[in-house]
Amino acid sequence: MPLDAPDPESFFLSPNAPQPREYQKAIIKSALAKGSTLVVLPTGLGKTLIAAAVAAAKLKDGKVLFLAPTRPLVAQHEKTMRELLTLAPEELVMVSGLIAARKRAEMYKPPARLVLSTPQTIANDLAHERLVWDFSLVVFDEVHRTVGKYAYTKVAEAAREHKTMALGLTASPGGQNKRIQEIIDSLAITNVEIRSSNDPDVAPYVKQLDVEWIEVELPQESRELKKLLDDIINDRAATLQKMGFVGGYKSKKGLSELRARILQSSSPLRFSALSHHATLFSMVHILELFETQGVEAVSRFIGRVKEREPSKAQLRLLSDKRFVLFMERLKGCAEHPKLAKLLEVLGRRQEGEKSIVFCQYRDQVEVLVRAIEAGGKPARSFMGKKDGVTAKGQAQTILDFREGRFNILVATSIGEEGLDIPSVDNVIFYEPVPSEIRTIQRRGRAGRAKVGRMIGFITKGTRDQASFWSAKRKEEKMTRVVGRMAGRTPQEWKNAGEERKGASGGWKCAGGEQGDASERWKSAGADWKNKTAYRYRKAEGAGEKPAQKEEKKNSPSPEENAPVAQEKKEASPAPAQEKREMEKLPDTSPTQEEKTKKKGQTKIGDY
Repeated sequence: MPLDAPDPESFFLSPNAPQPREYQKAIIKSALAKGSTLVVLPTGLGKTLIAAAVAAAKLKDGKVLFLAPTRPLVAQHEKTMRELLTLAPEELVMVSGLIAARKRAEMYKPPARLVLSTPQTIANDLAHERLVWDFSLVVFDEVHRTVGKYAYTKVAEAAREHKTMALGLTASPGGQNKRIQEIIDSLAITNVEIRSSNDPDVAPYVKQLDVEWIEVELPQESRELKKLLDDIINDRAATLQKMGFVGGYKSKKGLSELRARILQSSSPLRFSALSHHATLFSMVHILELFETQGVEAVSRFIGRVKEREPSKAQLRLLSDKRFVLFMERLKGCAEHPKLAKLLEVLGRRQEGEKSIVFCQYRDQVEVLVRAIEAGGKPARSFMGKKDGVTAKGQAQTILDFREGRFNILVATSIGEEGLDIPSVDNVIFYEPVPSEIRTIQRRGRAGRAKVGRMIGFITKGTRDQASFWSAKRKEEKMTRVVGRMAGRTPQEWKNAGEERKGASGGWKCAGGEQGDASERWKSAGADWKNKTAYRYRKAEGAGEKPAQKEEKKNSPSPEENAPVAQEKKEASPAPAQEKREMEKLPDTSPTQEEKTKKKGQTKIGDY
């Protein structure tokens, strides 16, 4: 047996399963001895094998529930568990919301011993009493999602009530003390196992990842159109300010928070403010698409705005003379320079190399696939279930990519978490994302089985730059936070947090950053002066100062008397808990030293 155990027959681990490495053995034994465990391990270093071994040991005590946030990831785990465990085919079942509720209720019953599903399906079936809880273990893959109102928290509540062991797996728990404590409390964690890529028992298995960020610059015509949009946004913001509603006008998160305040207000101008807010929200989204995505993505969104039921917000937008001029000039505007740079990068890659291109928006994904194929390279999209995309189609796309039927996959955020395609050579960020968790997840798709490359594009003078530095700062903070967790029990970690809270009057940020916003920005600004981990390679032209950035939402629906519905985001990580207004970011232009810094290496899974 690959594991030393007092009762080998209690294990259902297949003799054909890979021999666990020493750090995996240590984590497995620790979890089985100490109970509910949070495992923080860099991507590509075998979290799934750890889960399989713990599950194999716990099956003697009862059924095992294995959760993952997306159906493609659940399907991947089902395949892996069938290979790693000795269960009969009928004893391992994958349950999804696509299966009728009555049939799901039967699937949970014997002979089922290992159930794999998404948390939404399990939470729903628990609420409707279709599932009787009889699990000895619950595995939470991508456990950093166990916060807020995400469905993981509902399942975690059931596990706590029944005193069921929980095993949480993540490569990136986030850099916020309160967020990590919420995960620990939600799962009733009694044991934390942390490994970094620098630990001596892990380092030999870590593959190098070559990281390169490439700057591009908007052409003169695009900069002129961008100024038109900036002027409209400033005017709309000024109108709201005159009405007495002040907030983050240039980020979607700030605007969403502002809308909530407007709704709670008793001002007689409340409904008028909501209308102006809807116009402003659409303008901010259009600017984001224009400066980070491309002309066609903007045109498609404007087309959808025109198709909506008429409203004051819509008419105000479409009748603005400056916006009319913008729409007219957009027709003859060249595509975003990122597109040409992407084709150039892909053209330099050797025949047979596999590449994943990450892009925020469905419209732009389609543009990229079409352009790549026009250049003679087979490519396919990988997006969430919408507009004809099905779970079966998603699974087939991943299978075809894995087996080499095409070598370029263009994915939205649904491809960021957990997908194990060992032979991926290149991961390409069409744009930076401001979340450290999503950045790590994206980057972790390459360098899993061999040396890989990560290439990213940044548009100078836009929110791309703010996103880049925001994610980098959060990664550095997460490194410090996770480092403080290592070697401590959950209770010791909690006590230390209470001490920090008492000392500062609020949660103290890593590195001495205070809970108060001004101190956080002051410390963050100092941190950003020590930028050494990434290579900036200059493209043609000179740059401007960075603009503002916020986490993506796929398409705002700015109806006046309805919540500001953002364009549906793909199955992406749980919403960031940061409290920030990106328009207040300090100057984040790279130093000359960074511009000339030689190409460096980073380890996959580094925080």
